[in-house]
Amino acid sequence: MAKLWDKGFSVDEKIEKFTVGKDRELDIFLAPYDIEGTMAHITMLESVGLLAKDELDPLLKELESLHEMALRGEFVIEDGVEDVHSQVEFMLTKKLGEMGKKVHTGRSRNDQVLVDMKLYARAEIKKTAEKVRQLFDILQQKSEQYKDLLMPGYTHLQVAMPSSFGLWFGAYAESLCDDMQMMLAAYKIVNQNPLGSAAGYGSTAPLNRTMTTQLLHFDDMNYNSVYAQMTRGKMERSVAFAYASVAETLARLAFDCCLYNSQNFRFITLPDNLTTGSSIMPHKKNPDVFELIRAHCNKLNAMPETIRMITTNLPSGYFRDMQLTKEVFMPMFAEMDDCLDICIYALENISVAEGLMDQPIYQQAFSVDVVNRMVAEGVPFRDAYKQVGMALHNHDYSILDNHSTISDYTHEGSIGNLCNEAIRRKMERVMSGF
Repeated sequence: MAKLWDKGFSVDEKIEKFTVGKDRELDIFLAPYDIEGTMAHITMLESVGLLAKDELDPLLKELESLHEMALRGEFVIEDGVEDVHSQVEFMLTKKLGEMGKKVHTGRSRNDQVLVDMKLYARAEIKKTAEKVRQLFDILQQKSEQYKDLLMPGYTHLQVAMPSSFGLWFGAYAESLCDDMQMMLAAYKIVNQNPLGSAAGYGSTAPLNRTMTTQLLHFDDMNYNSVYAQMTRGKMERSVAFAYASVAETLARLAFDCCLYNSQNFRFITLPDNLTTGSSIMPHKKNPDVFELIRAHCNKLNAMPETIRMITTNLPSGYFRDMQLTKEVFMPMFAEMDDCLDICIYALENISVAEGLMDQPIYQQAFSVDVVNRMVAEGVPFRDAYKQVGMALHNHDYSILDNHSTISDYTHEGSIGNLCNEAIRRKMERVMSGF
């Protein structure tokens, strides 16, 4: 089958296989967006006189049919066709003849793939954002449910001060708020129209880029045609940084869950059907779900650097190097969404331990509470600190009997004042930006 750039000679078979790479496989996911971009483009072409009205209507009708086919998962890139852009144009030409050959006017495959990738990323970010919101909601629900259950807090993996399950769950909820700020920034970088920049230097065709920006519901456009091409790689990297931020939060939560599920801690318990066993040790109930979340998220954390190493040190203009960003970038969304889905499911089913702080091993966590009570009674802080420290050094733990309770913690963000409603409002402000 002829190529869009066919000039009457064939390419070596090995060269073609290497240069096409995984485009046919990955471009299937771009098909609905390539068709949407083409519909906007030809609507604009008709408005500027480069396409007749009696040509636009049948083209749009056929593109709508192809779009429905793509949404059903029935769109196929045939053998010998390089990419989704070529397949769409060949199908239009096969069905409508000469009309199909006009849809590429004023375009290059360079700005086609740019708009496809941005429309694809925009849709995927919205899906991920909704899943993050679901995880946020379950964390907040758990925070409220267990706000009165104390647990030890740690620094240097040593018992430090009293914490609570409410404080622990709530910490990860608020972490997601900052992650979503980064996601929103990436979304705004994505949501700019590159269509019409052609190969990076515009076109003598009288294009109306404002019109295609509006038709495709972009917030704005990449105005400079050279810069529009320079966003390839930069856009993917920006999104990957946002996903890496979410991944870091998930990986840290997963590590906590692995640690707290162990026999040495027993802070949380996974139901038997959410654990896996050992082929040799009959007692084992492994938290593999959280271990794999951690591993996948650590992998996602490497994505920005992987994309950067593909595109770094490239001058302005288009280079085929950028094709490889697809192979890294596009699978990232499903991997993150899978991690979010399974994390939500696991958290919905875990149970937490009661009465942890009644255990003697955690008594020393109340030492700061005792110091603060002495300070409230007029003892200088440093003197109170030394008195409590010396008593504990001499194994006089009775000094800890006069410790505080949750109600004594009143400041914002402490175990007695979780500020969950304020954190919820913070998340709602971010989510309203998508």
